[in-house]
Amino acid sequence: MPIPSTIVTSAERRATVSTKDGVALAVREYGPRDAELTVVLLHGHCLRTESWTYVRDALLREYPGARVVCYDHRGHGDSAAASRQTYHLEQLGHDLSHVLDAVAPTGPVVLVGHSMGGMTVLTYVSQRPHEIGTRIVGVALIATAASGLADAGFGRLLRNPVVSVFQAAVRRAPVLMHRAKLLACKVFAPIIRTAEFGDRTVSARVLALANAMHNETPIVTMASFLSGFMVYDQTDALAVLSKIPTLVLCGTADLMTPPSHSVAMAAAVEYSDFVMVDGAGHSVILEQPGRVAEAIARLLTRAGGSGRRKAAHLALVA
Repeated sequence: MPIPSTIVTSAERRATVSTKDGVALAVREYGPRDAELTVVLLHGHCLRTESWTYVRDALLREYPGARVVCYDHRGHGDSAAASRQTYHLEQLGHDLSHVLDAVAPTGPVVLVGHSMGGMTVLTYVSQRPHEIGTRIVGVALIATAASGLADAGFGRLLRNPVVSVFQAAVRRAPVLMHRAKLLACKVFAPIIRTAEFGDRTVSARVLALANAMHNETPIVTMASFLSGFMVYDQTDALAVLSKIPTLVLCGTADLMTPPSHSVAMAAAVEYSDFVMVDGAGHSVILEQPGRVAEAIARLLTRAGGSGRRKAAHLALVA
């Protein structure tokens, strides 16, 4: 199902940011151009900016004074493909820096990352710790991890030798493997659904959006990032986040990055706001966008913004 038919698009401004190695990244911007605070939403592996649609719209209602920026990672969505050798988290951290220089060269910024987007944020923090507390005034880590992805939940599948065989096959015959992927997505749709949503009932609209995003991701993109997940470790970056307001949020039923990851991250960041959304899975931003937006709006208030509605309710998310 084409993605545009699954969502209602808000008014947006589109731009393209070119990275240092010449990859064109598709950027979308919402809210007032002269906002005092910029929020950058980073999506997960095999997703795209549309994964933030419901959270973004709810956040703009909750906190209308913010400017919200979304962009597709290289090899995802409307952004250009790149050499598979660049499909790793270190490069995504550099890409984030290029986007910030282009769309938010001045003024405070809050970074919000879901899954691989959260890993990108932590990688950026480790690359540019001097910007934490100066340029970057808040961070939200949603359904993600700082290390040990292959040690718990569905992430343990990364250790399966089949993953290496799959990556080798993609390198040798990417076109053939992409055709096989489209067929496999239909065959394994129930498994993907379980990984992201568990056995909970979710709306057909949410499932259609999630499936469309997965189906459109190139096979080379999907396969190439897996190696980096195996060795990913940004535990040391967490201590730096104690300088700024930080939100750590996850669903209690997340099978991809189980709550133990979020508990560990929250414990490592002083005065972090730790939110567990009862019954939600890895796709908590699709399942419970209102609750996620409320938590992010609270983070923006902590970060010093004044663009929230005066009558907004500040109740904790449980």
